[in-house]
Amino acid sequence: MIQVLGVWFRRYLSHPQAVLLLILLLLGFTVIFTLGKILAPMFAALVISFLLEGSVCGLTKSIKTPRLLSVWSVFMAFMALLMFILLIMLPLLSLQLSQFLQEVPNWIMTGHSLLLQLPERYPDFFSIEQVDRIITDARSKTNDFAQMLLSYSINSMPLLITFLVYLVLVPVMVFFFMKDKTLILGWLKGFLPAEHTAAQRIWDEMNKQMGNYVRGKFYEILIVGSGSYVAFTFMGLNYAPLLGALVGLSVVVPYIGAAVVTFPVVLVAYFQWGWGSDFLWLSAVYFIIQALDGNVLVPLLFSEAVNLHPVAIIMAVLVFGGLWGFWGVFFAIPLATLVKALLAAWPRLSIEEDNFSSLPAPLSKKF
Repeated sequence: MIQVLGVWFRRYLSHPQAVLLLILLLLGFTVIFTLGKILAPMFAALVISFLLEGSVCGLTKSIKTPRLLSVWSVFMAFMALLMFILLIMLPLLSLQLSQFLQEVPNWIMTGHSLLLQLPERYPDFFSIEQVDRIITDARSKTNDFAQMLLSYSINSMPLLITFLVYLVLVPVMVFFFMKDKTLILGWLKGFLPAEHTAAQRIWDEMNKQMGNYVRGKFYEILIVGSGSYVAFTFMGLNYAPLLGALVGLSVVVPYIGAAVVTFPVVLVAYFQWGWGSDFLWLSAVYFIIQALDGNVLVPLLFSEAVNLHPVAIIMAVLVFGGLWGFWGVFFAIPLATLVKALLAAWPRLSIEEDNFSSLPAPLSKKF
């Protein structure tokens, strides 16, 4: 066993480039696990900087503007969008959410009456005891949800303070990350040894993949959310802005998000129209949007991304989401791509080299 471990160690961890990659990985994980919450504004600013870097490079290359002028132009556009979200979209969505929550008790009463009719209509499948048990469980879950909302509203002051801190720090860091990108990257490279080709190759690949992913995910959220809002408004669905925003944000979590957000969309449609043609049309339009997103929009936006199996994506969402919450979920696909790139580019000895190095000293001298 010890000999097998020794051979594995020589093959995968004896190369200087492999040792450097291992140190960088351990250092990165240590910083994230120990200082993740403290550095959360910096991580958010890095994500936004990746998102805006494409526009900065586009302005610099297409119309030959100086980078500083491009940075200022893109940053001012970002601030205008941020003000639109804070002053117009958030108040509208909060009003919609308040109205939605006020409507929930009426839906519960309607569902209660429908459940009581099940034993009469389908006595072979439902008994009164089963319906009473379902109603009791539903009431318990509703009470737990109400208590959770109450505790959340009571404890929302620290979250509000954190949001205000983010609102000040993140835009400032976004500007300086874009403005001093070359300076910051040069400073970080100064800590690396002169020979770091493997780390540089992985960095170049992940820089490209991460930028493509962040920009593609932003465009996907915008397109899917806007398209859902227009479709829901055209069909007269209640809470169209709120549901459109939920559908747009659901694409952050591949596969799982679409399944979760389907429930509120179908629920609102059912309690508004019942089992009628409007409900069926709305359901058909919603599933068409989901199909177009998965089969047309995602391949177009993420055509340059490394192909990953759906099972690998779901595992990445579960693992990284459990480790780092929202950001782990958001970056599940790039992080899975990073793991794949590391495995592919990890320096290792060939089998011949490994066999040669394991030969006895007198025999190896003959070669």
